[in-house]
Amino acid sequence: MSEAPSIATLGELRASGHVLKPLRQEIRDNLLTKLRSGEDPWPGLHGFEDTVVPQLERALIAGHDVVLLGERGQGKTRLLRTMVGLLDEWTPVISGSELGEHPYDPVTVTSKQSAVAHGDDLRISWRHRSERYSEKLATPDTSVADLIGDVDPMKVAEGRSLGDPETIHFGLIPRSHRGIVAINELPDLAERIQVAMLNVMEERDIQIRGYVLRLPLDVLVVASANPEDYTNRGRIITPLKDRFGAEIRTHYPVALEAEVAVIRQEAELVADVPDHLVEILARFTRNLRESTAVDQRSGVSARFSIAGAETVAAAALHRATVHGEEPVARVVDLHTAVEVLGGKVEFESGEEGREDEILTHLLRTATAETVRQHFRGVDFALLVDAIESGAMVTTSGRMTALDFLTGLPRLGESDVYDQVCDRLGATNDGERAAAIELALEGLYLARRIGKDTDGDETVYG
Repeated sequence: MSEAPSIATLGELRASGHVLKPLRQEIRDNLLTKLRSGEDPWPGLHGFEDTVVPQLERALIAGHDVVLLGERGQGKTRLLRTMVGLLDEWTPVISGSELGEHPYDPVTVTSKQSAVAHGDDLRISWRHRSERYSEKLATPDTSVADLIGDVDPMKVAEGRSLGDPETIHFGLIPRSHRGIVAINELPDLAERIQVAMLNVMEERDIQIRGYVLRLPLDVLVVASANPEDYTNRGRIITPLKDRFGAEIRTHYPVALEAEVAVIRQEAELVADVPDHLVEILARFTRNLRESTAVDQRSGVSARFSIAGAETVAAAALHRATVHGEEPVARVVDLHTAVEVLGGKVEFESGEEGREDEILTHLLRTATAETVRQHFRGVDFALLVDAIESGAMVTTSGRMTALDFLTGLPRLGESDVYDQVCDRLGATNDGERAAAIELALEGLYLARRIGKDTDGDETVYG
Protein backbone atom coordinates (compact mmCIF):
# COMPACT_ATOMS: atom_id res chain seq x y z
CA MET A 1 0.00 0.00 0.00
CA SER A 2 1.35 3.40 -0.95
CA GLU A 3 0.99 6.49 1.21
CA ALA A 4 -2.29 8.38 0.96
CA PRO A 5 -2.11 11.76 -0.85
CA SER A 6 -1.49 14.76 1.39
CA ILE A 7 -4.26 16.92 -0.14
CA ALA A 8 -6.59 17.95 2.70
CA THR A 9 -9.12 20.45 1.30
CA LEU A 10 -11.48 20.71 -1.63
CA GLY A 11 -9.57 23.70 -3.00
CA GLU A 12 -6.31 21.78 -3.05
CA LEU A 13 -8.07 18.86 -4.74
CA ARG A 14 -9.38 21.09 -7.53
CA ALA A 15 -5.95 22.68 -7.97
CA SER A 16 -4.37 19.24 -8.35
CA GLY A 17 -6.47 18.56 -11.45
CA HIS A 18 -8.29 15.60 -9.89
CA VAL A 19 -11.20 14.36 -12.02
CA LEU A 20 -14.29 12.60 -10.67
CA LYS A 21 -15.10 9.34 -12.45
CA PRO A 22 -18.28 7.33 -11.96
CA LEU A 23 -17.56 4.00 -10.28
CA ARG A 24 -18.20 1.88 -13.35
CA GLN A 25 -15.95 4.04 -15.50
CA GLU A 26 -13.23 3.83 -12.85
CA ILE A 27 -13.41 0.02 -12.87
CA ARG A 28 -13.56 -0.11 -16.67
CA ASP A 29 -10.55 2.19 -17.13
CA ASN A 30 -8.42 0.33 -14.57
CA LEU A 31 -9.32 -3.05 -16.07
CA LEU A 32 -8.46 -1.92 -19.60
CA THR A 33 -5.19 -0.42 -18.36
CA LYS A 34 -4.18 -3.74 -16.80
CA LEU A 35 -5.11 -5.66 -19.94
CA ARG A 36 -3.09 -3.31 -22.15
CA SER A 37 -0.01 -3.61 -19.94
CA GLY A 38 -0.26 -7.41 -19.75
CA GLU A 39 -0.83 -7.36 -15.97
CA ASP A 40 -3.09 -10.09 -14.60
CA PRO A 41 -6.19 -8.41 -13.13
CA TRP A 42 -7.14 -11.64 -11.32
CA PRO A 43 -4.12 -12.86 -9.32
CA GLY A 44 -4.55 -16.13 -7.46
CA LEU A 45 -7.34 -17.50 -9.64
CA HIS A 46 -6.74 -20.80 -11.45
CA GLY A 47 -8.78 -22.57 -14.11
CA PHE A 48 -11.00 -19.62 -15.08
CA GLU A 49 -8.70 -18.05 -17.68
CA ASP A 50 -10.64 -19.15 -20.76
CA THR A 51 -14.15 -19.35 -19.34
CA VAL A 52 -15.28 -17.28 -16.36
CA VAL A 53 -12.73 -14.46 -16.48
CA PRO A 54 -13.47 -13.31 -20.07
CA GLN A 55 -17.20 -13.24 -19.27
CA LEU A 56 -16.62 -11.23 -16.09
CA GLU A 57 -14.32 -8.79 -17.85
CA ARG A 58 -16.89 -8.14 -20.55
CA ALA A 59 -19.56 -7.59 -17.89
CA LEU A 60 -17.41 -5.05 -16.03
CA ILE A 61 -16.49 -3.23 -19.22
CA ALA A 62 -20.20 -3.00 -19.98
CA GLY A 63 -20.84 -1.65 -16.47
CA HIS A 64 -23.12 -4.50 -15.42
CA ASP A 65 -23.98 -5.79 -11.97
CA VAL A 66 -22.97 -9.46 -11.77
CA VAL A 67 -24.22 -12.64 -10.13
CA LEU A 68 -21.98 -15.73 -10.05
CA LEU A 69 -23.71 -19.11 -10.05
CA GLY A 70 -21.88 -22.28 -9.07
CA GLU A 71 -21.50 -25.14 -6.61
CA ARG A 72 -19.68 -24.71 -3.33
CA GLY A 73 -15.93 -24.26 -3.30
CA GLN A 74 -15.52 -22.99 -6.86
CA GLY A 75 -13.85 -19.72 -5.86
CA LYS A 76 -16.86 -17.41 -6.28
CA THR A 77 -16.14 -15.33 -3.19
CA ARG A 78 -12.43 -15.11 -3.98
CA LEU A 79 -13.28 -13.89 -7.47
CA LEU A 80 -15.56 -11.18 -6.06
CA ARG A 81 -12.94 -10.04 -3.57
CA THR A 82 -10.31 -9.82 -6.31
CA MET A 83 -12.41 -7.11 -7.98
CA VAL A 84 -11.14 -4.67 -5.32
CA GLY A 85 -7.90 -4.48 -7.32
CA LEU A 86 -9.78 -2.72 -10.12
CA LEU A 87 -10.55 0.32 -7.95
CA ASP A 88 -8.25 3.35 -7.67
CA GLU A 89 -5.89 2.82 -4.74
CA TRP A 90 -6.97 6.05 -3.04
CA THR A 91 -10.10 8.12 -3.52
CA PRO A 92 -11.06 11.41 -1.80
CA VAL A 93 -14.11 11.57 0.47
CA ILE A 94 -15.71 14.35 2.47
CA SER A 95 -14.28 14.06 5.99
CA GLY A 96 -16.88 12.70 8.39
CA SER A 97 -19.47 11.96 5.71
CA GLU A 98 -21.62 8.97 6.55
CA LEU A 99 -21.64 7.55 3.03
CA GLY A 100 -18.09 8.44 2.00
CA GLU A 101 -19.20 10.86 -0.70
CA HIS A 102 -16.82 12.38 -3.19
CA PRO A 103 -16.07 16.08 -2.46
CA TYR A 104 -17.24 17.02 -5.97
CA ASP A 105 -20.56 15.20 -5.59
CA PRO A 106 -22.15 15.22 -2.10
CA VAL A 107 -25.46 13.33 -2.02
CA THR A 108 -26.75 13.55 1.57
CA VAL A 109 -28.34 16.68 3.05
CA THR A 110 -25.62 16.96 5.70
CA SER A 111 -22.76 16.77 3.18
CA LYS A 112 -24.42 19.26 0.83
CA GLN A 113 -24.85 21.75 3.67
CA SER A 114 -21.24 21.24 4.72
CA ALA A 115 -19.99 21.78 1.13
CA VAL A 116 -21.93 25.06 0.86
CA ALA A 117 -20.79 26.28 4.26
CA HIS A 118 -17.06 25.58 3.80
CA GLY A 119 -16.54 25.99 0.04
CA ASP A 120 -12.96 25.29 -0.98
CA ASP A 121 -12.02 24.86 2.69
CA LEU A 122 -14.14 21.70 2.90
CA ARG A 123 -12.01 19.07 4.65
CA ILE A 124 -11.38 15.85 2.78
CA SER A 125 -9.80 12.53 3.69
CA TRP A 126 -8.62 9.60 1.60
CA ARG A 127 -10.16 6.14 1.51
CA HIS A 128 -8.15 3.10 0.41
CA ARG A 129 -9.72 0.75 -2.11
CA SER A 130 -9.87 -2.04 0.47
CA GLU A 131 -12.38 0.10 2.40
CA ARG A 132 -14.61 0.41 -0.65
CA TYR A 133 -15.56 -3.27 -0.71
CA SER A 134 -18.39 -4.51 1.53
CA GLU A 135 -19.52 -8.09 1.87
CA LYS A 136 -22.70 -9.51 3.36
CA LEU A 137 -23.55 -13.17 3.87
CA ALA A 138 -27.24 -13.43 3.14
CA THR A 139 -29.11 -15.13 5.96
CA PRO A 140 -32.86 -15.60 6.46
CA ASP A 141 -32.83 -13.10 9.32
CA THR A 142 -31.31 -10.29 7.22
CA SER A 143 -33.61 -7.26 7.35
CA VAL A 144 -34.31 -4.29 5.11
CA ALA A 145 -32.66 -2.14 7.75
CA ASP A 146 -29.44 -4.16 7.42
CA LEU A 147 -29.20 -3.66 3.65
CA ILE A 148 -31.02 -0.38 2.97
CA GLY A 149 -31.61 1.45 6.25
CA ASP A 150 -34.29 2.48 8.74
CA VAL A 151 -35.36 5.29 11.04
CA ASP A 152 -32.93 5.69 13.93
CA PRO A 153 -34.98 6.09 17.13
CA MET A 154 -32.02 7.62 18.95
CA LYS A 155 -31.86 10.48 16.43
CA VAL A 156 -35.60 11.04 16.81
CA ALA A 157 -35.20 11.07 20.57
CA GLU A 158 -32.60 13.82 20.23
CA GLY A 159 -35.37 16.14 19.03
CA ARG A 160 -35.39 15.74 15.25
CA SER A 161 -38.75 15.32 13.56
CA LEU A 162 -39.71 12.07 11.89
CA GLY A 163 -39.69 13.78 8.50
CA ASP A 164 -36.09 14.89 8.85
CA PRO A 165 -33.79 12.87 6.51
CA GLU A 166 -31.09 13.07 9.17
CA THR A 167 -33.07 10.63 11.32
CA ILE A 168 -32.23 7.80 8.91
CA HIS A 169 -29.65 5.16 9.76
CA PHE A 170 -28.27 3.92 6.46
CA GLY A 171 -27.72 0.22 5.73
CA LEU A 172 -24.90 -1.64 4.04
CA ILE A 173 -25.70 -0.75 0.42
CA PRO A 174 -25.88 3.06 0.89
CA ARG A 175 -22.73 2.90 3.00
CA SER A 176 -21.04 1.21 0.04
CA HIS A 177 -21.60 4.35 -2.08
CA ARG A 178 -18.79 4.66 -4.65
CA GLY A 179 -17.76 1.09 -3.93
CA ILE A 180 -18.56 -2.59 -4.47
CA VAL A 181 -21.11 -4.46 -2.35
CA ALA A 182 -21.04 -8.26 -2.53
CA ILE A 183 -23.89 -10.46 -1.30
CA ASN A 184 -22.99 -14.10 -0.80
CA GLU A 185 -25.69 -16.78 -1.11
CA LEU A 186 -28.22 -14.33 -2.53
CA PRO A 187 -31.15 -16.85 -2.71
CA ASP A 188 -31.06 -17.10 1.09
CA LEU A 189 -32.39 -13.54 1.31
CA ALA A 190 -36.11 -13.50 2.00
CA GLU A 191 -38.06 -12.44 -1.08
CA ARG A 192 -39.37 -9.27 0.57
CA ILE A 193 -35.76 -8.24 1.24
CA GLN A 194 -34.85 -8.87 -2.39
CA VAL A 195 -37.74 -6.58 -3.38
CA ALA A 196 -36.13 -3.80 -1.33
CA MET A 197 -33.07 -4.05 -3.61
CA LEU A 198 -34.96 -3.44 -6.84
CA ASN A 199 -34.64 0.35 -6.76
CA VAL A 200 -30.95 0.14 -5.88
CA MET A 201 -30.30 -2.12 -8.86
CA GLU A 202 -32.18 -0.07 -11.45
CA GLU A 203 -32.98 3.48 -10.35
CA ARG A 204 -29.86 3.67 -8.15
CA ASP A 205 -31.69 5.20 -5.22
CA ILE A 206 -33.23 3.93 -1.98
CA GLN A 207 -36.64 4.06 -0.33
CA ILE A 208 -36.94 3.92 3.45
CA ARG A 209 -40.40 3.60 4.97
CA GLY A 210 -42.43 6.65 3.93
CA TYR A 211 -39.52 8.99 3.31
CA VAL A 212 -39.23 10.85 0.05
CA LEU A 213 -35.49 10.31 -0.26
CA ARG A 214 -33.52 10.36 -3.47
CA LEU A 215 -29.88 9.34 -3.16
CA PRO A 216 -28.13 8.87 -6.52
CA LEU A 217 -26.07 5.93 -5.26
CA ASP A 218 -23.02 4.96 -7.27
CA VAL A 219 -22.56 1.32 -6.27
CA LEU A 220 -21.71 -1.92 -8.05
CA VAL A 221 -23.75 -4.88 -6.78
CA VAL A 222 -22.22 -8.34 -7.18
CA ALA A 223 -23.56 -11.58 -5.75
CA SER A 224 -22.94 -15.30 -5.54
CA ALA A 225 -25.42 -18.14 -5.43
CA ASN A 226 -25.59 -21.91 -5.54
CA PRO A 227 -27.76 -23.43 -8.26
CA GLU A 228 -31.37 -23.25 -7.12
CA ASP A 229 -32.11 -26.88 -7.93
CA TYR A 230 -29.70 -27.93 -5.17
CA THR A 231 -30.18 -25.45 -2.34
CA ASN A 232 -34.00 -25.46 -2.18
CA ARG A 233 -33.65 -22.77 0.47
CA GLY A 234 -34.91 -19.98 -1.71
CA ARG A 235 -34.61 -18.37 -5.11
CA ILE A 236 -33.61 -15.13 -6.73
CA ILE A 237 -36.87 -13.40 -7.58
CA THR A 238 -37.36 -12.80 -11.29
CA PRO A 239 -37.41 -8.96 -11.17
CA LEU A 240 -34.10 -8.92 -9.25
CA LYS A 241 -32.51 -11.50 -11.53
CA ASP A 242 -33.57 -9.33 -14.47
CA ARG A 243 -31.69 -6.36 -13.00
CA PHE A 244 -28.34 -8.16 -12.95
CA GLY A 245 -26.68 -7.39 -16.25
CA ALA A 246 -24.66 -10.62 -16.25
CA GLU A 247 -25.22 -14.09 -14.82
CA ILE A 248 -21.96 -16.06 -14.98
CA ARG A 249 -21.63 -19.77 -14.28
CA THR A 250 -18.46 -20.83 -12.44
CA HIS A 251 -16.95 -24.32 -12.43
CA TYR A 252 -14.29 -26.48 -10.83
CA PRO A 253 -10.82 -26.49 -12.43
CA VAL A 254 -10.82 -28.34 -15.74
CA ALA A 255 -7.07 -29.09 -15.83
CA LEU A 256 -5.25 -31.12 -13.20
CA GLU A 257 -2.51 -28.49 -13.06
CA ALA A 258 -5.04 -25.84 -12.01
CA GLU A 259 -6.36 -28.12 -9.26
CA VAL A 260 -2.83 -28.64 -7.93
CA ALA A 261 -2.14 -24.89 -8.12
CA VAL A 262 -5.22 -24.16 -6.00
CA ILE A 263 -4.08 -26.61 -3.32
CA ARG A 264 -0.56 -25.20 -3.26
CA GLN A 265 -1.87 -21.65 -3.07
CA GLU A 266 -4.56 -22.08 -0.44
CA ALA A 267 -3.32 -24.86 1.85
CA GLU A 268 -1.40 -23.82 4.97
CA LEU A 269 1.01 -26.73 5.21
CA VAL A 270 2.94 -27.36 8.41
CA ALA A 271 5.21 -29.93 6.76
CA ASP A 272 6.68 -30.73 3.35
CA VAL A 273 4.06 -32.40 1.17
CA PRO A 274 5.79 -33.68 -1.99
CA ASP A 275 4.23 -32.80 -5.32
CA HIS A 276 3.15 -36.36 -6.06
CA LEU A 277 1.03 -36.45 -2.89
CA VAL A 278 -0.62 -33.15 -3.79
CA GLU A 279 -1.29 -34.61 -7.24
CA ILE A 280 -2.92 -37.68 -5.68
CA LEU A 281 -5.21 -35.46 -3.59
CA ALA A 282 -6.10 -33.41 -6.67
CA ARG A 283 -6.90 -36.55 -8.68
CA PHE A 284 -8.84 -37.94 -5.70
CA THR A 285 -11.01 -34.80 -5.62
CA ARG A 286 -11.59 -34.93 -9.38
CA ASN A 287 -12.57 -38.62 -9.16
CA LEU A 288 -15.14 -37.75 -6.51
CA ARG A 289 -16.61 -35.10 -8.81
CA GLU A 290 -17.07 -37.73 -11.52
CA SER A 291 -18.38 -40.52 -9.28
CA THR A 292 -22.01 -41.59 -9.63
CA ALA A 293 -22.00 -42.41 -5.91
CA VAL A 294 -21.57 -38.70 -5.02
CA ASP A 295 -24.36 -36.13 -5.17
CA GLN A 296 -22.99 -33.91 -7.93
CA ARG A 297 -25.63 -31.24 -7.32
CA SER A 298 -23.79 -30.52 -4.09
CA GLY A 299 -20.36 -30.71 -5.71
CA VAL A 300 -17.01 -31.48 -4.11
CA SER A 301 -15.48 -28.25 -2.89
CA ALA A 302 -11.88 -27.21 -3.47
CA ARG A 303 -11.78 -27.05 0.33
CA PHE A 304 -11.86 -30.87 0.30
CA SER A 305 -8.44 -31.22 -1.32
CA ILE A 306 -7.06 -28.23 0.59
CA ALA A 307 -8.11 -29.73 3.94
CA GLY A 308 -6.74 -33.08 2.79
CA ALA A 309 -3.29 -31.61 2.11
CA GLU A 310 -3.31 -29.84 5.47
CA THR A 311 -4.30 -33.07 7.25
CA VAL A 312 -1.53 -35.06 5.54
CA ALA A 313 0.99 -32.37 6.48
CA ALA A 314 -0.21 -32.45 10.09
CA ALA A 315 0.27 -36.24 10.21
CA ALA A 316 3.84 -35.82 8.95
CA LEU A 317 4.61 -33.14 11.54
CA HIS A 318 3.12 -35.30 14.30
CA ARG A 319 5.44 -38.19 13.36
CA ALA A 320 8.47 -35.94 12.95
CA THR A 321 7.93 -34.30 16.34
CA VAL A 322 7.79 -37.66 18.12
CA HIS A 323 10.87 -39.08 16.37
CA GLY A 324 12.94 -35.95 15.78
CA GLU A 325 13.16 -35.98 11.99
CA GLU A 326 12.38 -33.56 9.18
CA PRO A 327 8.59 -33.50 8.60
CA VAL A 328 7.88 -34.93 5.13
CA ALA A 329 4.51 -36.47 4.23
CA ARG A 330 4.38 -39.99 2.76
CA VAL A 331 1.78 -42.22 1.12
CA VAL A 332 1.08 -43.83 4.47
CA ASP A 333 -0.29 -40.49 5.66
CA LEU A 334 -3.01 -40.33 2.99
CA HIS A 335 -5.41 -42.51 4.95
CA THR A 336 -5.54 -39.81 7.65
CA ALA A 337 -7.23 -37.52 5.14
CA VAL A 338 -9.86 -40.12 4.23
CA GLU A 339 -10.66 -40.65 7.90
CA VAL A 340 -11.64 -37.01 8.51
CA LEU A 341 -12.87 -35.68 5.15
CA GLY A 342 -15.89 -37.92 4.56
CA GLY A 343 -18.21 -35.31 6.05
CA LYS A 344 -17.30 -32.86 3.27
CA VAL A 345 -18.88 -35.10 0.62
CA GLU A 346 -22.59 -35.73 0.14
CA PHE A 347 -23.30 -39.22 -1.20
CA GLU A 348 -26.35 -40.41 -3.10
CA SER A 349 -29.05 -41.84 -0.86
CA GLY A 350 -28.46 -45.41 -2.08
CA GLU A 351 -24.84 -45.40 -0.92
CA GLU A 352 -25.50 -45.30 2.83
CA GLY A 353 -22.97 -47.44 4.71
CA ARG A 354 -20.52 -47.56 1.77
CA GLU A 355 -19.00 -44.10 2.20
CA ASP A 356 -15.59 -45.27 3.48
CA GLU A 357 -15.42 -47.97 0.82
CA ILE A 358 -16.10 -45.44 -1.95
CA LEU A 359 -13.54 -42.96 -0.61
CA THR A 360 -10.88 -45.65 -0.26
CA HIS A 361 -11.51 -47.00 -3.76
CA LEU A 362 -11.31 -43.55 -5.37
CA LEU A 363 -8.13 -42.71 -3.44
CA ARG A 364 -6.54 -45.93 -4.72
CA THR A 365 -7.62 -45.01 -8.24
CA ALA A 366 -6.01 -41.58 -7.88
CA THR A 367 -2.82 -43.17 -6.55
CA ALA A 368 -2.66 -45.63 -9.44
CA GLU A 369 -3.13 -42.81 -11.96
CA THR A 370 -0.28 -40.85 -10.37
CA VAL A 371 2.00 -43.91 -10.39
CA ARG A 372 1.35 -44.48 -14.08
CA GLN A 373 2.05 -40.83 -14.81
CA HIS A 374 5.44 -40.74 -13.07
CA PHE A 375 6.87 -44.27 -13.19
CA ARG A 376 6.09 -45.29 -16.75
CA GLY A 377 9.14 -47.14 -18.13
CA VAL A 378 10.78 -47.92 -14.76
CA ASP A 379 11.71 -51.62 -14.48
CA PHE A 380 10.63 -52.90 -11.05
CA ALA A 381 11.38 -56.57 -11.83
CA LEU A 382 14.24 -56.96 -9.31
CA LEU A 383 12.20 -55.33 -6.52
CA VAL A 384 9.21 -57.58 -7.28
CA ASP A 385 11.47 -60.65 -7.39
CA ALA A 386 13.00 -59.77 -4.02
CA ILE A 387 9.57 -59.45 -2.42
CA GLU A 388 8.34 -62.67 -4.05
CA SER A 389 11.44 -64.37 -2.59
CA GLY A 390 10.28 -63.51 0.93
CA ALA A 391 11.46 -59.95 1.55
CA MET A 392 8.93 -57.73 3.32
CA VAL A 393 8.74 -53.96 3.57
CA THR A 394 7.04 -52.46 6.60
CA THR A 395 5.82 -48.90 6.96
CA SER A 396 3.49 -47.03 9.28
CA GLY A 397 2.47 -43.55 10.30
CA ARG A 398 4.86 -43.87 13.27
CA MET A 399 7.91 -45.18 11.39
CA THR A 400 10.66 -42.71 10.55
CA ALA A 401 11.85 -42.27 7.00
CA LEU A 402 15.31 -43.60 7.91
CA ASP A 403 13.86 -46.76 9.47
CA PHE A 404 11.74 -47.32 6.36
CA LEU A 405 14.71 -46.87 4.01
CA THR A 406 16.88 -49.16 6.15
CA GLY A 407 14.26 -51.91 5.91
CA LEU A 408 14.17 -51.96 2.10
CA PRO A 409 15.44 -55.16 0.43
CA ARG A 410 18.90 -54.94 -1.10
CA LEU A 411 18.83 -55.25 -4.87
CA GLY A 412 22.53 -55.59 -5.66
CA GLU A 413 23.60 -53.39 -8.53
CA SER A 414 20.05 -52.32 -9.38
CA ASP A 415 19.43 -48.61 -9.35
CA VAL A 416 15.61 -48.86 -9.24
CA TYR A 417 15.42 -46.87 -6.00
CA ASP A 418 17.51 -44.09 -7.53
CA GLN A 419 15.32 -44.09 -10.65
CA VAL A 420 12.19 -43.72 -8.54
CA CYS A 421 13.70 -40.86 -6.55
CA ASP A 422 15.00 -39.14 -9.67
CA ARG A 423 11.57 -39.28 -11.30
CA LEU A 424 10.06 -37.41 -8.33
CA GLY A 425 13.02 -35.16 -7.58
CA ALA A 426 13.54 -36.70 -4.13
CA THR A 427 16.80 -35.77 -2.39
CA ASN A 428 16.62 -36.12 1.39
CA ASP A 429 15.57 -39.18 3.41
CA GLY A 430 11.98 -38.00 3.87
CA GLU A 431 11.44 -37.35 0.17
CA ARG A 432 13.14 -40.64 -0.81
CA ALA A 433 10.92 -42.59 1.58
CA ALA A 434 7.84 -40.84 0.18
CA ALA A 435 8.87 -41.67 -3.40
CA ILE A 436 9.62 -45.34 -2.74
CA GLU A 437 6.40 -45.76 -0.73
CA LEU A 438 4.50 -44.50 -3.77
CA ALA A 439 6.27 -47.05 -5.97
CA LEU A 440 5.41 -49.90 -3.58
CA GLU A 441 1.79 -48.81 -3.40
CA GLY A 442 1.73 -48.68 -7.20
CA LEU A 443 3.07 -52.25 -7.42
CA TYR A 444 0.38 -53.38 -5.00
CA LEU A 445 -2.38 -51.62 -6.95
CA ALA A 446 -1.04 -53.25 -10.15
CA ARG A 447 -1.31 -56.61 -8.30
CA ARG A 448 2.37 -57.36 -8.64
CA ILE A 449 2.93 -57.58 -4.87
CA GLY A 450 0.65 -58.04 -1.86
CA LYS A 451 -0.18 -55.78 1.04
CA ASP A 452 -1.44 -56.41 4.54
CA THR A 453 -2.71 -53.61 6.74
CA ASP A 454 -3.15 -53.99 10.47
CA GLY A 455 -4.25 -50.77 12.11
CA ASP A 456 -1.59 -48.16 11.41
CA GLU A 457 0.98 -50.67 10.10
CA THR A 458 1.29 -51.69 6.45
CA VAL A 459 3.40 -54.60 5.22
CA TYR A 460 4.20 -55.10 1.54
CA GLY A 461 5.11 -58.72 0.81
